Amino acid sequence: MTDFDITGTSEPWVLFVPQGDVEVRRQLAHLEAKGGHVHRFDSRDLVTERGIYAAFAEVLQFHGYFGWNWDAMVDCLDDLCGAVTGGVGIAAVIDEADRLLEVEHFPLFVSVLCQGADRANSAVDLDGFPLDRPAIAEHFVLEFREFDAEKIARLVSQPDLTVTTGDGFVGAALNPDEWH
Repeated sequence: MTDFDITGTSEPWVLFVPQGDVEVRRQLAHLEAKGGHVHRFDSRDLVTERGIYAAFAEVLQFHGYFGWNWDAMVDCLDDLCGAVTGGVGIAAVIDEADRLLEVEHFPLFVSVLCQGADRANSAVDLDGFPLDRPAIAEHFVLEFREFDAEKIARLVSQPDLTVTTGDGFVGAALNPDEWH
């Protein structure tokens, strides 16, 4: 039994795992079998903020209103179209995420992914009113060649996130005391 489910709308939103994790592969295949989509990112494209915006805008087909900043990225992650999600959900997988651990914007990037996924995985808006769309499963999986759970948890830990560790993974989601 795992402590994460990347095929549904439950936390954690961002998952850090060793490259080639068997359970992650199984869950990604299950998401695709349900009609969801798996999108892959090369971490080399994500070492700068501009690179993140460009890669995410292209791969996830952000709308033309994307403002090329962190807040706009949260909005676009919450507003993905059916062609990107299959109407079911997405998992965005970042290969060889090791190179992101040392970039200055890494903690902010993880927080932005958590914010976007938190909103997408909810059927209510920020004020608690029902949305005109169902919740969409949205998760981000960062795969590491050299997985060091303690180091990842330390780098990701910040007041606005809840960071959990399990057998072979680290998970991050929004801290409800800070966000809800």
